[in-house]
Amino acid sequence: MAVFIFSLVMFGTMIFGVPIAFAVASAALALLLFFGPGLPMEAILVVMSQRMFSGADSFPLLAIPLFFLAGNIMDGGGLSARLIRLADAMIGWVRGGLSMVVVMAEMMLAAIAGSPSAVSAAIGSVMIPEMKERGYNENYAAALVAAGGSVGPIIPPSIMLVAFGSLANASIADLFLAGIAPGIIIGLSLMVLCYATALVRNYPKGDRPSFKNITNALGKAILPIFAPVIILGGIFSGVFTATESAMIAVVYAIIVSMVFYRTLSFKDIFRICYESAIISSQIMFIISMAAFAGWVLASQHIPQDIANFFLSISDNPLIILLMINLMFLAFGCFIEGIAIMIILLPTILPVVEALDINLTFFGIMIVMNLAIGTITPPVGTCLIITSSIAKTPLQHVIREILPFIAVIVAVLVLIVLFPGIVTFIPDYFS
Repeated sequence: MAVFIFSLVMFGTMIFGVPIAFAVASAALALLLFFGPGLPMEAILVVMSQRMFSGADSFPLLAIPLFFLAGNIMDGGGLSARLIRLADAMIGWVRGGLSMVVVMAEMMLAAIAGSPSAVSAAIGSVMIPEMKERGYNENYAAALVAAGGSVGPIIPPSIMLVAFGSLANASIADLFLAGIAPGIIIGLSLMVLCYATALVRNYPKGDRPSFKNITNALGKAILPIFAPVIILGGIFSGVFTATESAMIAVVYAIIVSMVFYRTLSFKDIFRICYESAIISSQIMFIISMAAFAGWVLASQHIPQDIANFFLSISDNPLIILLMINLMFLAFGCFIEGIAIMIILLPTILPVVEALDINLTFFGIMIVMNLAIGTITPPVGTCLIITSSIAKTPLQHVIREILPFIAVIVAVLVLIVLFPGIVTFIPDYFS
């Protein structure tokens, strides 16, 4: 009954357009009023504010706004355009090469920004008009950029991986290492699909570049490429933590954009900080509200009840993982990824512990589900961003995105069947 009331209030308020943070808080308050100890509303609000503050008062979570700021500074400083030119020089000459350039550029930018919406917006604003000009279908271009942007949460450093590590008390460094192989596999799989589509639709190919052009593009993009090397190298070597690396990424982005390239002024930096603060505050507000909801759910022993329910169905880890995947994929169609983790992880982690499932593998699996959620209707953020850039109806883009979703789901099934794909790099460095 408690689960029913919580779900009814949360989804009911969302249907009427209530923002997700307030929908989650309303559901938690309803649960306290129905099943709580009968505290007065003043006391409930005090507890709510305390739990909200404690939920956001986390050193690892500080990496989220910092990585977001670093990505926005690098994008504003023109670093994404340099990465695009490098990718174009490397593979733009093959059939459908421009579509592969999109995927490669988004993979490189994901290693800097870590946010699917930021990656999709940065690459889409440049590449979608270019693809339309070269004869690509505009709906296909929007779907491609959205699909490539969904790799952002998987390739380190990733905001979602930071959130999972903080919430599940997992090693963020191990999660970053574990995301490398799945991220590369997804990127290469999307590029294979791009090539096959280009053959079927006879999309154009560019001119083969000279060695001089390649080295010139590499020279202009060398500083952006060094960003993930510095960030990840410092984390894996133990020089600094993931949160400290986020601050280093911000400083590096400012130095590169203002000193070396001179593409940003102090006025631009203040504007980017202001815009990043607004978006980051929205994310942190959702986290704080969901932390309060998680505390309410735990006080009603709902996580243990759900764990017992799962285990009563089967004790086969594959069957349980299938059920968890389906649940996260379904929620991902309607709710933002970090909010889903904060709502569902407290109820799912007891099942993971009972079945002795590797937490690093589980984190990558969950984040892959949430990455798919960024390109599935009705509220796939990457889809909405790219369709607006392409100025094409969302329903037309949805038809083109289906093959890309199928490819990413296939990679998800692959890592569930063979977890060693995820864990072999963290195990090697452990």
